[in-house]
Amino acid sequence: MRIIQLDTESFNYEPMEPESPVYEKAEKKRVDVRNALVLLVAIEKGDNEDTAVNAVKEAVEFASKQKIKNLILYPFAHLSDRLESPKRAMELFDIMAKEAGKSKLLVNKAPFGWNKKFGFEIKGHPLAEMYRSYGVSSEHGKEILEKSKEKESGKERKGEKGEEKGKKEEMQESGSLKEEEKVVSKWYILDPVHGLVDADKFNFKGYDNLKKLADYEIKKVRSYAEAPPHIALMKKLQLIDYEPGSDAGNMRHYPNGRLIKSLLERYVTSRVIDYGAVEVETPIMYDYEHPALKDYLERFPARHYIVKSEDKEYFLRFAACFGQFLMMHDATISYRNLPLKVYELARYAFRREKSGELAGIKRMRAFTMPDMHTMCADLKQAEEEFDKQFRFCQSVLAEIGIGEKDYEAAFRCTEQFWKENTDFVMRLVKDYLRRPALIEMWSFRYAYFDPKFEFNVIDASGKAAALSTVQIDHENGSRYDIKYTDKEGLKKTPVLLHCSPSGAIERVVHAFLELDAIKQKKGEIQSLPLWLSPTQVRVLPLSEKYLSKCLSVAEELKALGIRADVDDSDDTLGKKISSAEKEWIPYVAVIGEKEIASGELAVRIREGKRQQNMPQSVLVDEINKKLGNMPRAPLTVPMQLSKRPIFFG
Repeated sequence: MRIIQLDTESFNYEPMEPESPVYEKAEKKRVDVRNALVLLVAIEKGDNEDTAVNAVKEAVEFASKQKIKNLILYPFAHLSDRLESPKRAMELFDIMAKEAGKSKLLVNKAPFGWNKKFGFEIKGHPLAEMYRSYGVSSEHGKEILEKSKEKESGKERKGEKGEEKGKKEEMQESGSLKEEEKVVSKWYILDPVHGLVDADKFNFKGYDNLKKLADYEIKKVRSYAEAPPHIALMKKLQLIDYEPGSDAGNMRHYPNGRLIKSLLERYVTSRVIDYGAVEVETPIMYDYEHPALKDYLERFPARHYIVKSEDKEYFLRFAACFGQFLMMHDATISYRNLPLKVYELARYAFRREKSGELAGIKRMRAFTMPDMHTMCADLKQAEEEFDKQFRFCQSVLAEIGIGEKDYEAAFRCTEQFWKENTDFVMRLVKDYLRRPALIEMWSFRYAYFDPKFEFNVIDASGKAAALSTVQIDHENGSRYDIKYTDKEGLKKTPVLLHCSPSGAIERVVHAFLELDAIKQKKGEIQSLPLWLSPTQVRVLPLSEKYLSKCLSVAEELKALGIRADVDDSDDTLGKKISSAEKEWIPYVAVIGEKEIASGELAVRIREGKRQQNMPQSVLVDEINKKLGNMPRAPLTVPMQLSKRPIFFG
């Protein structure tokens, strides 16, 4: 089932003439509805009652949160070329109307089987226009759908143009994604004390976020009923925004956003190099017909972009695996070099996510991924390195500013891996995580990895976003014909690990903003970590005659590696302080006659809402202590606010 969901100020339609032998009775009169959630619905082969009910439930939830009073169900066959028969589609459409009628919404069902005129006015918020896609939920439905696909692909092969079209569509979605739809998952909670417990029998008391992670993964409801809070915050803080001139899911970063992103990139890269990785750089596009690459495309669960150059087709990478594995294939590697860690900050990785899955900077189509791959001699060495990288990821997140209480762990593996490696997984949870974790066990391995873990932040909407991950790769050593020489001089195929110690850089920013949105709900102070705050100290002159002193102080702080700026606007002191509060400035120093006479600064400290008079040297010491060894960078905008361009708002 495919749905375009519209949050409208007004919607109208008028039945004209029946267009199908199967149609409902209807009056030929115009219908006008204000403040309506409109679902333009295409019912596909294999859709069933569950599909219809689930689609309506999500729409009702959205309408409730947006305080919408009306729901319009509108048949719209143009969204699919795998339509269900008119009779069955009309039955399911009636089921949707019946389910919607159980809610408090006023439901209007446009007549099925008619040509209709319609018009509407969309509201102006980020989720006013959404695309939703619902898969079939019964084995019978899947069978029908597969037969339909086979029939259609057969038709496509009859003509050259049809064959080309079928090939193009196939290239955009990997076989692994299709296999993932078939895998049967069993869900458990691994408790350090009580061992493995069925997820539906576990007592989640005291583990609210773990419960949210389990619900998110098991129910697989990915869409948002209202805009995630980080979208408003990334705009309010003038960090990141949508780029209307690009493909959806490609964002623009304003100076403050670019500064934060660059500091995170520098930090993660330095940590990975300290960990022992060698840094490389590889291309962002690859030959689609390269045998190893093409085969790997089918085993990586992601959709990809295709680009054409002259008479050849290339795909845009969705990770740094491709270039790194080709590099490993060409290298001369001894067992003495193992484990060999190769790293790239992949700016950018491209994934052709479905439009309905895009959500601010949580899920994007172009993102920056710190990507490390480790060659190991065998599975035993791979598990030892997996153990180390689990702890490495914990330490990276902790230093960034995301503590253990801010994320939940999920392990994913086949039932066979669990049976053969129970103690290994149990040790990670008991010794390093020290709290329960979600376990997903697959009926079969649908991709190249088994197992993998993720650290997931739970956002303000109760949905999960994966950050750090490590995966054991059982296929690509052979696929890319990567070899190392063992002690006996024999050529051996390594086991590979994939690791992103932080996850995508943009998603780390998303995590900070969502965690701050949760703080706001609790009445706590919102703030970025000091090392990432675009301005760390703002200096305010009590009047214009103190401006030169403020500039002098800011320059001295700059020389010491502290980002300081000066509000030299004509606003009152109160308004300047208020502006600094809205920008989450950690330290605000006021300078007037009294401060010049005393040699101290009147400092407002955001953390703890403190106000304190202190010498400049004390302020510097406090900031340096908090910054520690984290990367530093100067302001990337003019020091004086009056000299800055206005990029946003």
